[in-house]
Parts: sequence; structure tokens; C-alpha cells
Amino acid sequence: MAKPKGKKILMLVGDFVEDYEAMVPFQMLLMVGHQVDTVCPEKKPGDTVRTAVHDFEGDQTYSEKPGHNFHITANFDHIKVKNYDGLVIPGGRAPEYLRLNNRILEIVREFFDAGKPVASICHGQQILAAAGVVEGRECTAYPAVGPELTAAGAKWCGINDTFSNACVDGNLVTAPAWPAHPEWMRAFLKLLGSTIEP
Repeated sequence: MAKPKGKKILMLVGDFVEDYEAMVPFQMLLMVGHQVDTVCPEKKPGDTVRTAVHDFEGDQTYSEKPGHNFHITANFDHIKVKNYDGLVIPGGRAPEYLRLNNRILEIVREFFDAGKPVASICHGQQILAAAGVVEGRECTAYPAVGPELTAAGAKWCGINDTFSNACVDGNLVTAPAWPAHPEWMRAFLKLLGSTIEP
């Protein structure tokens, strides 16, 4: 990767966000020269959220194990979308309650209204569906979130439902789970205008 143009990215997290889906994109984006502000309602810079590791071990759904503490770096109450170039929404269990926060939904809508790049993965798409921004959009998610997306008017992305693919529709890039990080982050970096060597 060479000479990325540094951008300012907002990441929405909460307790029991999926560990890999917060930690790995955070580190990848920093690695290529972007700034990432992590925020959570009712949390301040220096606070942490607990993460959960979701793994795929042959059961009918993912297993869950304790993850790490993930640091909050910015004040949720002071967020202004105009100050950011892109948005990342990790999955895990956090989206199921974050989508109940009206300001979270407003923030998401503001990113879409401005046409700014949005990367959402796994259960993060629960927030997109609740915000009403996926109607007519092609996207994917963890399969159990599929009914919510289609009920919200989204078109299920035809990528053979594997966990190692990403779907791009305009400013939106979605993926089913953390095994898709390479494709998901590559597509997001492209939307941000980052230069990536093949």
C-alpha cells in the first residue's frame, strides 16, 4: 500500500461489538494513514467497550467468547458528520441495541444523504435497516440479518453467501463477517480514494 490520502473515519461501537470487526478495521485504517474516531453513546474518550469474539466452528450459528476492551477515542455527543469522510459499522451484539438510539440513526442517515463511504459488516446492517437507508440497495450481511435487510427493501447481494466476499453498491460496502475483511476493507479504501498497490 502506498501514499494513502489521510481521511477521517468514524466508527460506531458498543458493548459486545464483535472483536475482530472493530479491532482489525481500526488497525488497518490507521496503518494506511487514516484517522479513526471510535464512539459509543454514553461513553467518553478513554472509556472502553467490551468486545466478543464470534467464531464459526461448525455449529448452526456462531459461537461467542470474551474479547478485549476496546477504547473509545472521541465524544459521541460532539459528533458532526461534516467532519468525517467515511463511516464504519462493525457487527456483533452491539448493533441490536445501538439501533435503538435515535442519534445513531441520524448519523447514519447523514452519511448516506452526503453520499460519503459507509462500510458495514455482519450485524452492523441491523443499524442500516433501522435507519431506513437500504431500500433498493444491494447488500449482504450475516445470513441471520438477511430477513431484516429484505424487509427494509434491500436486495440481497448475489455473492454465493460465502463469508469471504464484500458487496459494493455506490457509497456502501457490506460484508457478511470478519473472514471478509480483505475484500471489505479493500473496497472501502477504494471508496475513500486510498491508493492500494495490487
